[in-house]
Amino acid sequence: MNYWLIKSEPEVFSIDDLKVQKRTHWDGVRNYAARNHLKSMALGDEVLFYHSNAEPPGVVGMAKVCKTAYPDPTAFDAKHHHYDPKSKPSSPAWFMVDMAFVKKFKRVIGLPQIKAEPSLKNMVLLRIGRLSVQPVSSAEFKVICQLAQQ
Repeated sequence: MNYWLIKSEPEVFSIDDLKVQKRTHWDGVRNYAARNHLKSMALGDEVLFYHSNAEPPGVVGMAKVCKTAYPDPTAFDAKHHHYDPKSKPSSPAWFMVDMAFVKKFKRVIGLPQIKAEPSLKNMVLLRIGRLSVQPVSSAEFKVICQLAQQ
């Protein structure tokens, strides 16, 4: 099993939105590194849900991959804000996965707390902060889950 962190602005799509919907597709990723991470996800992989552009930004819950990568149709729709004229159905450039709600943490594991935790100093979140989909080691995943239980 692999572990991941996905970011969303809470006013666009929050952990509460996922809780209500129970499952959603994760579309609109337009960064090649993040896209490659989506394509690497396997069924059942566990995911930390991170609210970016929040106060404080931080991990707010968990999801899991319930459908592996498939072409993102928003890239083919000229009326959609995620449209990419270079991406074609016959040769898609962009992919998405489906995520299912697992749980909402009782409290936010804020970025300041993550930065202060020595065992998390090598997280991709801290080294390449802007990436919307990123891998997390199993040790980092466990630490975040432990912090959520405190």
